[in-house]
Amino acid sequence: MKTLSPLDAVTQFVNAMNKGDLETALGLYEPGASLVAQPGVVVTGTLALREALAGFVALKPTMTSEAHQVVEAGDVALYCSRWNLRGTDPAGNPVQMSGRSSDILRRQPDGNWLISLDNPWGTDIVA
Repeated sequence: MKTLSPLDAVTQFVNAMNKGDLETALGLYEPGASLVAQPGVVVTGTLALREALAGFVALKPTMTSEAHQVVEAGDVALYCSRWNLRGTDPAGNPVQMSGRSSDILRRQPDGNWLISLDNPWGTDIVA
């Protein structure tokens, strides 16, 4: 099996979210990973990630990335991108979101990269 690069890990995450595959998406995070669910709200750990990501999966999203850049330094990588998400809320209303991600991934002992810190809002988290 091919070892996941940082970009592979993020691409698999996007594909899993687009398929509504929460378990695969969760498997691309480190066990103690954190997610900026929205500016001012950070969740940490598998249970909190599951709850936060389930909210996005419920939108039946189609996520796309317009552009990305990966910078590696040893066993740490910074992934930056512009993204869009289109979906439908539980009431049937269309939802459209976009942002600029700045995510940190870490190389695992098996050589694969997993998401350690997922910040889909980039610098928008700064008040």
